[in-house]
Amino acid sequence: MRISTLPNANVSFSTFLLTGFPGLEWAHHWISLPIFVGYLVALVGNATILHLVRTEPSLHQPMYYFLAILAVTALGLCMSTLPSVLGVLWFDARMVGLVPCVLQQHFLHSFSFMESVVLFAMALDCPVVIRFPPHYASVLTGSCVPLAEAVLGVRSAAITAAPSLHLRKFDYCRPGALSHAYCLHQDMVLLACSDTCFNRLYGLCIIMLAMGSDVLFILLSYTIIVHTVLAIASAGERLKALNTCVSHILAMLCFYVPVLGLSVVHRFGHHTSPLVHIFMGTVSVVSLAPALVKVPGLQT
Repeated sequence: MRISTLPNANVSFSTFLLTGFPGLEWAHHWISLPIFVGYLVALVGNATILHLVRTEPSLHQPMYYFLAILAVTALGLCMSTLPSVLGVLWFDARMVGLVPCVLQQHFLHSFSFMESVVLFAMALDCPVVIRFPPHYASVLTGSCVPLAEAVLGVRSAAITAAPSLHLRKFDYCRPGALSHAYCLHQDMVLLACSDTCFNRLYGLCIIMLAMGSDVLFILLSYTIIVHTVLAIASAGERLKALNTCVSHILAMLCFYVPVLGLSVVHRFGHHTSPLVHIFMGTVSVVSLAPALVKVPGLQT
């Protein structure tokens, strides 16, 4: 959905047009209902997890501290897109300035990378629990979790800083619509008339190196888990050990499938329907991953 005005090298545009559901503008209010419910469930579920981990003494353990970090990350991911998505669907507020757009995509991608690396950290937690249960408390102490949180946050913000700064400096001489109701790095690059080679290559590389390495090490972690579980003699104990990982696997699928799928569709699915892009983009930012991880306090 692009405005047909020809690009003019002497004009630099500083606003962008957000997209709802092309061809279904008349139904935006109805479409917003399941989206709003999804956001509401994600916000309430993640806030509940934070409250339980904070107030329940039995949850003051490293694995639940990591879960709390995941909940904070999921809340940030939801809140970075909720205002613009509901603004488009409820009030047709589709114009967004350059600086707010750059900031939104920066926070969105930063929280996405952080959620990925927290899932990786939780995957490392599982084999320690299963393989070395007597030494778990000494391997993962409460003091190491805040340090890990700071490192993960700095890492996620740092790897998205360079392309975000470049977006701020680009000349945007192609007026047009972004492909979602929020700003994405890929969309802004397409509307720039400056040299975007760095952003294109950097964006592809950090997805492959950051998220790709997270996924690779998660697979390695689960290989260790399966090998350890198979060595357990009792079938009941094997089932109990595997049951501790099922919810984490569901959380990873809930996060990685939409995010990686959206990235592939954006780069290689140019002939797919815009509605496919928009649907996958909406699903990827309504983060329910932490709510899929079992918390004892939720069952009481």
